[in-house]
Amino acid sequence: MRPEDHASAAAELLNAEKTGTQIGLLSLRHPEMTLGDAYAIQSALMAAKLAAGRRVIGWKIGLTSKAMQSALGIDIPDSGVLFDDMLLANDAHIPADRFIQPRIEAEIAFVMKAPLAGESVSRAGVLAATDYVAPSLEILDTRILRADPDTGQPRRVHDTISDNAANAALVLGEARHAPEARDLRWTGAIVTRNDTVEETGLGAGVLNDPVESVVWLARRMHTYGQVIEAGQIILSGSFIRPVECPPGSHIHADFGPFGSASCHFDD
Repeated sequence: MRPEDHASAAAELLNAEKTGTQIGLLSLRHPEMTLGDAYAIQSALMAAKLAAGRRVIGWKIGLTSKAMQSALGIDIPDSGVLFDDMLLANDAHIPADRFIQPRIEAEIAFVMKAPLAGESVSRAGVLAATDYVAPSLEILDTRILRADPDTGQPRRVHDTISDNAANAALVLGEARHAPEARDLRWTGAIVTRNDTVEETGLGAGVLNDPVESVVWLARRMHTYGQVIEAGQIILSGSFIRPVECPPGSHIHADFGPFGSASCHFDD
């Protein structure tokens, strides 16, 4: 793809977010597109949001489970950008027209107290740079159709990465924990929608350990000359399958002693 193709795709995605009207699969329109093209589109989208006054508050990591990687035919996670208008209060009520096809995932969030960068970032380095960890929900949305209506072709990872890794918003729970105070592999959640259990999972589903997920992100960002900054939020990846959230859904993620996070999707 050419740089002008990246810019055009980013503009279409921004318009889809604004109007609530999804666009067709970029991977179908550009069958030659690479992961590099997908991240270039994401970068163009980020540049446009920054130019419009948005501020980066962190990063998300996706496709961290073996099941999701296998489904999309890849063997690495992906990442996206968190902006200031994405952060919602715990137990927030979300207007029905805020998102197109929202889904949620339960994740462990890392909030940083020091910058993190370099190709040799280690597990110890992540823990030392982390201020606290907290329960969280990531709200996913898709500005790209999930499948092409004519061919039935589903979205590819190239589409998802281009679309800011399908990120739309996040909810931080109120609990705060020192990152070294517990084994995050055994930190999990029971996720309910309208009081019915939809998913359960453990942190170990995230690259065997959520801390390793942040290691991966810091090293990947280094290759692009980027740094995880102090104060930023890192969503380390979901340990459940996405839960659909039609209007009227009340979502509650019970992380046990780790805390909880909730949101409401209004009718």
